[in-house]
Amino acid sequence: MKMEQRRDFLDRLKKLDELKKMNINPYPHSFQYDYFISEIVKNQENLMGKYVRTGGRVMSLRFHGKVGFADLYLDNNKIQLFLRYDVLNEKYNEFKKIVDKGDFLGVYGKVVRTEKGELSILVEEFTLLAKSLYELPHQWFGLEDVETRYRQRYLDMILNPEVFEIFRTRSKIIMEIRKYLDERGYLEFETPILQPVYGGANAKPFITHVNAIEKDYYLRISDELYLKRLLVAGYPKVYEIGKDFRNEDIDSKHNPEFTMMEIYEAFKDYKDMMKLTEDLIKNVSEKVVGRLKFKIDGKDIDLSGEWKKVRMYDLLIEDGIDPYKISDDEIKSLLKKYNIPMPVYSRGIALTKIFESIHEESFINPVFVIDYPKESTPLCKPHRNYPDLVERFELFINGIEIANGYSELNDPLLQEEFFKQETERRVLGDEEAQQIDWDFIEALRTGMPPAGGVGIGIDRITMLMTERSSIKEVIYYPIQAPKNDKRVK
Repeated sequence: MKMEQRRDFLDRLKKLDELKKMNINPYPHSFQYDYFISEIVKNQENLMGKYVRTGGRVMSLRFHGKVGFADLYLDNNKIQLFLRYDVLNEKYNEFKKIVDKGDFLGVYGKVVRTEKGELSILVEEFTLLAKSLYELPHQWFGLEDVETRYRQRYLDMILNPEVFEIFRTRSKIIMEIRKYLDERGYLEFETPILQPVYGGANAKPFITHVNAIEKDYYLRISDELYLKRLLVAGYPKVYEIGKDFRNEDIDSKHNPEFTMMEIYEAFKDYKDMMKLTEDLIKNVSEKVVGRLKFKIDGKDIDLSGEWKKVRMYDLLIEDGIDPYKISDDEIKSLLKKYNIPMPVYSRGIALTKIFESIHEESFINPVFVIDYPKESTPLCKPHRNYPDLVERFELFINGIEIANGYSELNDPLLQEEFFKQETERRVLGDEEAQQIDWDFIEALRTGMPPAGGVGIGIDRITMLMTERSSIKEVIYYPIQAPKNDKRVK
């Protein structure tokens, strides 16, 4: 705490003692209000001249002799408080003595307009609701230090109205997604976050320990295998929106704790899931922000029209890399050229990583890249026309992977074979290779219908619809390195 902040803190502690001596409770249990500030602003013409009771945070104070003004904020809405000595009498001086910027205050008074036409409450009564022990930074200058913004997100939201609205938009996006899926007959389930075997993606997990059974468990990296068990049980349309955890990079696109939505539907394939993904994102965008066009870092993004679909191998061929003709030695040279680490070489995975290195950031408008090498995932159904490929798609917008979907593998014997291949890669040193989930294989042996599935990143959808280029701008509390540690980008 800086010296100036320390002095202000001590001054406010003294004021807190004075309040108690005056028999004023600085932290009452509740406050009976009539309207939120937003409701007064919205219905100001109907409420003009009427008495209201409301509350909020004091963000500015201005006194001119026997007249004073304060700005009261709540939910990013403001109303001015009009304070007059001839109305409050000695309470006017008490207000000046006990109320500071940052305090939560309840007020009762008449809705009026000042001579300058400012919507105001002519205050007749006031109640201190929470004494702030810190002087807030000046709201006109906001809060600009990035590290402080992320570490003290509440201050960021108090002082930066734009940030406050980003997180309101995020909540609305999730609400509209649920509404879209619920109206179409999907059921939302909660699957385990603590799992004895992690699976559903190629990623490093976080490990924890369950003392009661003396066994290591993992924070889930995906919801996939448990949602598929629900298809086995007979639910035809399932989804989940929840936290996943991957012990990997922290940068503008990644946070180890993130929000993912996964959707699975019986009797569908990856073509159906592409249609669902496109329709869902367009629908939510129109409902929440009222448009399909965005601008991020000078790049124009247009979600309207039918989204393009391109085969991954066709794009590589356009780059002069023929997946069917290139040798393994040539692929390894490209891995070195693009500085792509691969602890265990796999031809299909190598081609996928090379493709991503070349193309991922070039997809600005929506593009479904389809038909990946079969080695790229052990959970996807082999392509019906090309035995070396799987029916997988990834959706890219603004150079970021937004969604990943499959025609889901439901052959238990083939699934077991693919898992064993993953185990071989793990033994050779690939820490991201998937484990064998024998319970999931048992479920598949019971019978799972053909199905399509897709995972969509909620944080990344929010980045798009709020026009942000960093995932940290849309996560309430992104993971931060200890102060002065520059490892986190």
